[in-house]
Amino acid sequence: MGARPYDVAIIGGGLIGLATARALQESAPRHALIVLEAEPHVAAHQSGRNSGVIHSGLYYRPGSLKARTCVEGRHALSRFLEEHQIPYEQCGKLVVATSASELPILADLERRGHINGLRGLRWLRAEEIPEYEPHARGLAALWVPETGITDYALVAQALARVISGSGGTIRTGARALGVRRVGREIIVETTAGDVACRVLVGCAGLHADRVARLCGLSPPVRIIPFRGEYYELIPERRFLVRNLIYPVPDPELPFLGVHLTRRVTGRVEAGPNAVLAFKREGYTRWGISMRDVGEMFVFSGFWRLIVRYGRAGLREMVLSFSRRAFARALQRLVPDVREQDLRPAPSGVRAQAVDPSGRLLDDFHLLEAERMVHVLNAPSPAATAALRIGQIVAARALAHLERG
Repeated sequence: MGARPYDVAIIGGGLIGLATARALQESAPRHALIVLEAEPHVAAHQSGRNSGVIHSGLYYRPGSLKARTCVEGRHALSRFLEEHQIPYEQCGKLVVATSASELPILADLERRGHINGLRGLRWLRAEEIPEYEPHARGLAALWVPETGITDYALVAQALARVISGSGGTIRTGARALGVRRVGREIIVETTAGDVACRVLVGCAGLHADRVARLCGLSPPVRIIPFRGEYYELIPERRFLVRNLIYPVPDPELPFLGVHLTRRVTGRVEAGPNAVLAFKREGYTRWGISMRDVGEMFVFSGFWRLIVRYGRAGLREMVLSFSRRAFARALQRLVPDVREQDLRPAPSGVRAQAVDPSGRLLDDFHLLEAERMVHVLNAPSPAATAALRIGQIVAARALAHLERG
């Protein structure tokens, strides 16, 4: 083959791929590794186009991988942010119940939070809410002090610097085109040339299922893209939000509903909604890929998804096309928000794994094969939990290396 193969090749230069590379370097520094990223820079998609929230671990089913990795990952992330002098704040957030039907759900969130090890949770009566957010209103709220904010694009850039500085290779503009086995080696064919490795790790986000299929696997899920559209408050109306204000989420959906989030830069974002995208990198409502649409339409799980969540999908479409409706959704939390206070902000796209029954996978999902590990679903709080998830994926990759 010529050049000695890498011990591990990682497809995907988002937070999970980079965190996996860093964890491999920490646990097995003598192994040679390479990160292959399709775009010209790391964190080009989900990792660099999110709300910047450091999640506390409030929402997640106790005992789930998300619950465990979020709390552990949050602590690791805080240490990393301090070490690399990346701006962040542990500012806390309010989860506000605005109807009587939401009160039992809010109480269940409080119970989950305590089980998941969160500290300082406080149930607020209606009259106590303005102590934390003067312009928020509701029947009750939950104060979650361990929630924070940062800039995950800066986190990814710092991880990339650490990986490169420790002898790892990060190759951008290297989109995976094919994967084949030659003896004991795995050859990844990319737009930047072939790469040989002993173990392959897929962390491809929006293309996670496709990369698995390139490797000859038959993943049981498909990635369905959901665009999250944001507005931001105009500067003179940012005073309406101190930190983070969230609604009580629908327990049947893995999305949290439109909310108000202060960024570390001082901007205040409103959103996101969760509308079906017709392109995996469909950051505008007019972005369409016939390949992506075709793959969705031939997947039985997509049609079962439409049947199961059609009503919720229509609500999200209304939010997508009507700034007035978006403002009304925010007014449930902060009545003083006006339609004219909102201006468009950049969108993100969530890579959501869907199974053949039309169920939205709510937890992290890994698929292993001979000398391969693939991350097929990494929804929120993947950014918060990335450093811990990276350790888990790295440990599995090392187990494959040890088996030869």
